[in-house]
Amino acid sequence: MALPKIVSIDEWQAAREALLVKEKALMRARDALAAERRRMPMVRMDKPHTFDGPDGPVSLLDLFEGRTQLVIYHFMFAPDWDAGCDGCSMFADHVGELAHLHARDTSFAMISRAPLAKLEAYRARMGWDLPWVSSYGTDFNRDVGATRDDDEHHMLSVFLRDGDEIYRTWYTENRGVEVMLGTFTLLDMTPLGRQETWEESPEGWPQTPPYDWWRRHDEYETTAVTDPVPAD
Repeated sequence: MALPKIVSIDEWQAAREALLVKEKALMRARDALAAERRRMPMVRMDKPHTFDGPDGPVSLLDLFEGRTQLVIYHFMFAPDWDAGCDGCSMFADHVGELAHLHARDTSFAMISRAPLAKLEAYRARMGWDLPWVSSYGTDFNRDVGATRDDDEHHMLSVFLRDGDEIYRTWYTENRGVEVMLGTFTLLDMTPLGRQETWEESPEGWPQTPPYDWWRRHDEYETTAVTDPVPAD
């Protein structure tokens, strides 16, 4: 593959500063979008929902753990699957220490349709310590759009509590969830990028079909997938 152009330090710094102008503009646009999101209307969650949790039945209200806000990740794990979605597993790997969310009066939990026993076994395999409950046998996934025509969809939802009243304020799905994936953020900063075929990259850059390279973190081979830069 052709490597990036080699230039002097002054040329490189000028190119870096030119790109920084665009990066700052994007950051300000993101801030403006977040401000608009905070002013969205909301919808009341009138239908009661009860889930299976490790310590017994829990309601949607219980998942707030007394806090004002709740972020739910709708983790794709159908009742007849033997393992959770590999992409959703990558998402769960990126969820950090929840104390930081709790400090801002916000709770986090994952919900899947698979029975609780399957979730607990998979949680143990993956080594996660995240609140995760089962909506098996309920209409919750269909009510919020995470299951459509019996197909699972990954989704991130936000809820607000006012006393015992619960409101859904926002959701995103598909590539909208990528904001949580720090791996993608770091790869986007590299010359090779995500190395997926949809990206606009220089001729000869290594690329594979999107999603094909994803693995659960205990399924990757120990050797690198590619060695794009030849050794001296």
